[in-house]
Amino acid sequence: MIADDPTARRRRWHWRTLDNAAGGLALDLGLYAVSATFAAITAVTSTLLPHRAWGAVAAVGYLLATLTVTAQLLLRRRSPTSRLTGLPARWTVTGLAWAATTLLPLAWQSIDRAGGRTDRAQEEVLVVEQAGNRLLEHGTPYLGPDAIAALPPGEQLMGYTPYQPGMAMFGLPRALLDTWWTDSRVWFAIGTALALALAVAALRGTRATAGQPTTTAATHQRDAALLRGVQAATVLPVCALTLATGGDDLPVLALCLLALAFAATDRPGRAGLAVGLAGALKLFAWPVALVLIIWGLTRRAGTRVAAGAIGLPVAALLPALLVDRDALTENVLRFPLGHGLVTSPAQSPFPGYLIASTLPAGRLIAAALLVAAGVAIAVRLARRPPRTAVAATLICGYGLLAAIALMPSTRFGYLLYPLALLTWAPALHRPAHTPATPLPDVWPGRSTSA
Repeated sequence: MIADDPTARRRRWHWRTLDNAAGGLALDLGLYAVSATFAAITAVTSTLLPHRAWGAVAAVGYLLATLTVTAQLLLRRRSPTSRLTGLPARWTVTGLAWAATTLLPLAWQSIDRAGGRTDRAQEEVLVVEQAGNRLLEHGTPYLGPDAIAALPPGEQLMGYTPYQPGMAMFGLPRALLDTWWTDSRVWFAIGTALALALAVAALRGTRATAGQPTTTAATHQRDAALLRGVQAATVLPVCALTLATGGDDLPVLALCLLALAFAATDRPGRAGLAVGLAGALKLFAWPVALVLIIWGLTRRAGTRVAAGAIGLPVAALLPALLVDRDALTENVLRFPLGHGLVTSPAQSPFPGYLIASTLPAGRLIAAALLVAAGVAIAVRLARRPPRTAVAATLICGYGLLAAIALMPSTRFGYLLYPLALLTWAPALHRPAHTPATPLPDVWPGRSTSA
């Protein structure tokens, strides 16, 4: 077994020192204070009206969380062992912060929208609900190229559904009943909360099923890392804003985190099912599925992971393929690749977009860089396949970060994937004195000493 790189150990030590400062409250304070500033700036400066509405409500929620953590820090100085400053209290503040900065503005905007306001949802919400209505009426969530071309030029973009067929399920409630709680964001939030709750339960259940007791310090460290991971997927502004105004990425992210939690607790079949559900919603989950399949191969469980990770997306695609193959191709392949009747409006100023828009043959250069990054990750997976859920999560996080940076058309909001994944990784470490089940390395051409 190769020892950890000293530089990597130092990085982990510095992060752990920062994360544990004042029992975790120092970083909590920074998170909520910076988030309050971001929400306030969004409320004043954003050109998107749903974002401005979110910022006006969320800024107050983040401010209240900031004041609460400030009070906890002052109390901790006087009484370091107070229950009001411990980990359970931090979980409570996180839950209340998520309710105030995500669920409250989400419900408010949904109710306003049901009352006739047209500036209370991003276009993604309308697209998903239209997809649900088409699925109910025609058996496919997609419009064909001829139907899209027949729309007025200003409406052609809204005719596209650039998601996998499973995403239309979140639009079905609205197709059945027009009221505030059938808004697709409400169901995005329910799906996200359910997946995260299952992930937390799976990781916390490790102690009871591992066969050996863990130390109190190890248990506390694991739970603290888990809280930080949940914060990244809920109250982090890029996640809170996305769920309250658009929302389609959050259930995909939460299912990926659930899949990695199952991987960390040696449940490869369930990991495959969870990431397969995510892949049936959106393409962003497919790289995570690939990495998990490779992780499964190192544990003689590749087939069990692949059955769900590949089977569920294929099962979701098959009905749409049979009903209208051209419509599926136009929405799922041509439009995301930039060959649809209209182009994607995703144009955040990341390196890939700047290269594509400013340099001669820029799109080719950006595409070449993206392919090169993909090849580098593939070589890494082939030479050093991930044998732990932590390694798989880090590869997914850094890989998606590189892809988002280099894609010619991308959005700032997509950063929620790598940020949440990289923050989730520490929560997947096994507690001390909880041995992993020894399994032989079956990766072709590799030995267990690698």
